[in-house]
Amino acid sequence: MKNPLARVKGSGASGEGSHHWWLQRVTALALVPLVVWFMFSIVGQVGKDLETVRTWIAQPHVAVLLVLSLSLMFYHGQLGMQVIIDDYVHRSGLRLCCLRVTRVVLLVSGFAGAFAVLRIALS
Repeated sequence: MKNPLARVKGSGASGEGSHHWWLQRVTALALVPLVVWFMFSIVGQVGKDLETVRTWIAQPHVAVLLVLSLSLMFYHGQLGMQVIIDDYVHRSGLRLCCLRVTRVVLLVSGFAGAFAVLRIALS
């Protein structure tokens, strides 16, 4: 017994689209120098023994950059997956479930990566 306006109210754009779009672009832009640094750093570690790599990770600036890179990568991935799920999963219950599972998996993975870096850096 709802009138037409009550039925459609709240089902349109939430006003978060431009904010989401900007976050995705900012994280991508921040990841460019971090990924370049990471690639050159990893190439520099090729052929070195485990203890040398651990010593490298234990340097404060390296640990901070690795944790920052991991955090931004997983957050950027979550933003991208949200766009894909919103575009291609049409059943609202399934969409909500996929969004939550994706967010939890990426959050747990990000924390696990950060924990691993910090454990190596602090040992």
